[in-house]
Amino acid sequence: MTESSFGTDYVTVFFNDTYQTALTMISDPSNESLSSVTTNITDSEEEVSTWESQLSLALKTMVVTTIIVCAIFGNILVITSVYRNHKLRITTNYFVVSLAFADTLVALLAMTFNASHMIAGKWLFNQTVCDFWNSCDVLFSTASIMHLCCISVDRYYAIIKPLEYPTKITGKLVAIMIASVWFSSGLISFIPIFLGWYTTDEYLQSRDLNPDVCDFRVNKPYAIISSSVSFWIPCFIMLFTYYKIYVEAVRQEKFMCKHQVGPAMMHNSARNSTDHSMAPNIHAPPHRNSHGDDPESGQSTPTKRSINKMKREHKAAKTLGIIMGAFILCWLPFFLWYVSISMCGDACYCPEIVVQVLFWIGYFNSSLNPIIYAYFNRDFRESFKDTIQTFICCCCKIPCLQSERAKAMHFNCAYRSTQDIGLVENKIKTYKGFSPVVPLLGAMFCYTLRMLHFQRLALWSDEERRGRSPELRRRRGASSRAGNFAPSFDLG
Repeated sequence: MTESSFGTDYVTVFFNDTYQTALTMISDPSNESLSSVTTNITDSEEEVSTWESQLSLALKTMVVTTIIVCAIFGNILVITSVYRNHKLRITTNYFVVSLAFADTLVALLAMTFNASHMIAGKWLFNQTVCDFWNSCDVLFSTASIMHLCCISVDRYYAIIKPLEYPTKITGKLVAIMIASVWFSSGLISFIPIFLGWYTTDEYLQSRDLNPDVCDFRVNKPYAIISSSVSFWIPCFIMLFTYYKIYVEAVRQEKFMCKHQVGPAMMHNSARNSTDHSMAPNIHAPPHRNSHGDDPESGQSTPTKRSINKMKREHKAAKTLGIIMGAFILCWLPFFLWYVSISMCGDACYCPEIVVQVLFWIGYFNSSLNPIIYAYFNRDFRESFKDTIQTFICCCCKIPCLQSERAKAMHFNCAYRSTQDIGLVENKIKTYKGFSPVVPLLGAMFCYTLRMLHFQRLALWSDEERRGRSPELRRRRGASSRAGNFAPSFDLG
């Protein structure tokens, strides 16, 4: 054997031994080295999986908590603002308050149970609580949607049929509409769910075997009826009313652009002509418009007040469109899934994460409405700021300058005569934390305003006896303009 062949045989034997050793290590399950390597790989994978699940859970918790807090805080702020601000107490805002109340209950009784179910990964309560949660979810979500429909109908009559608005949309009718919304929402929620009419017999039997599962599996009749009442019928009504409002807003805008020089022409003609020539010579189109101009009555040129009113109504229509658009974007995906899954069953299966996203997109609509009001409505925005400032000052016990001035003015306005000014000075000495000059000036200012007010009332009463009251003339002039009947809903 030569030297080269010896080296080749040695290398071959070496690699064969190494291969056999590797095979022995792999085939021997009791080998400690291989077990340690496999254990390390498995532990690393478990750590990565645990970290991902914890991160996903933290993100879910943060998102749903934000939605719940915003919904509760925003809608309570709407209710409080309407309660504190008399300017917001108009007919339309009764629907807004009831809507905010429904959205608050959605957050408290629907979102919270859904969040606990999603975060825990299972149902933590019994089946009675499960039925209660599903009933509250259907009830308050349906009420929220139907309130938006009622608001659109209210705006339809205020803008399209202003002459009929004060006779049709009365306080009694508004109360009946709100009561009908809650009653019809209750009919499709608590009664069929607690009586078991909403689902199949197979699901009712499986619930006893799986107490930690709370699904909302509905049969076809209930899916059609509930989705129609909760979404499809209100959606079509809102689309119809907003389309009519949009068409009327475009027509009024063209009319205002065409006649915006009318007041100036009337002013010039008043100075250069006789009393007989003061009648307006620009005629409105024969169609009756929303600010009440009637071509037969001679009131054909829009006044500044009627133009401002039309602008407010147009802003209200735009805001209503934004509210409706947000409503459709939030609820349409959910109801498409809701109807399809009940019709085709397992053939239309959706992953659990997709179902959760659809639910919470719908819930998010309850958080959007207060944001829309605060952004587009100046009165709501100012009332929100005042309410938040008052709340912070009361909770944190911060002495707010505006609040102290209001207290001083309110304190001193109780004194009605000049003789009480001296008493005010004595009282102010014990008024802690505030300069005595401001309450004294406030008392004098309030007394002056009160005397001027009494003098004005005396003059008005004398003119009313003579039939020359400016308030009487203003009311008589307003009775001929239908636009003054409809309450303004300025969301601009």
